[in-house]
Amino acid sequence: MSESNGSLRNDQNPVLFDVQQAEPCLGLLELCSVARGVEVADGLLKEAPVEVHFATPVQPGKYLVLFSGPVEAVVAAGRRGGELAGGDLVDRLHLPQAHPQLLVGLRRRGGVIQGALDAIGVIETSTVASALLAADLALKTANVDLLDLRVANGLGGKSFFTLTGEVSDVRAAVTAAARQAEAAGHLLRQVVIAQPHPELVRHL
Repeated sequence: MSESNGSLRNDQNPVLFDVQQAEPCLGLLELCSVARGVEVADGLLKEAPVEVHFATPVQPGKYLVLFSGPVEAVVAAGRRGGELAGGDLVDRLHLPQAHPQLLVGLRRRGGVIQGALDAIGVIETSTVASALLAADLALKTANVDLLDLRVANGLGGKSFFTLTGEVSDVRAAVTAAARQAEAAGHLLRQVVIAQPHPELVRHL
């Protein structure tokens, strides 16, 4: 991690702990209080047998708990966590069959993309949970791949993800994802770019 002005940068996704076996059911609680977030993480772990992928502060002073397990356990843990969070709960998600690219995307640290892309789509949301939900729906809607998934850090708490595929598939995926995020009141922007310039692709 590079340094800037003498301080460590904090613009990467939270580090996911390796768990015994990542279950397909994911849960996430997003809070506006770090102290309450620690309490919530403890409470949901005590409530049900779930694996925590990360429980950590993110910018700007929010706290995220991402966990997985059997559906019943994730539901119970999420319910207990929500009770403890109270008014500090910003957003949440419950994905019984999360797309496998989600955890891969959260682990991604970026890098130069080689070659031409037919199209790219970008969805920007105000919360982490809404971005993960929208990305999951996009991946399940059409034949697209997740290029990047960034959450909270270095973004003022916002999140975004970038997709690629054929133009028609990217448009369908972005439309479905944007509709879902907008219905929840968390959509900020949506963009589809056909045949992006090769120089732009290098910076994705």
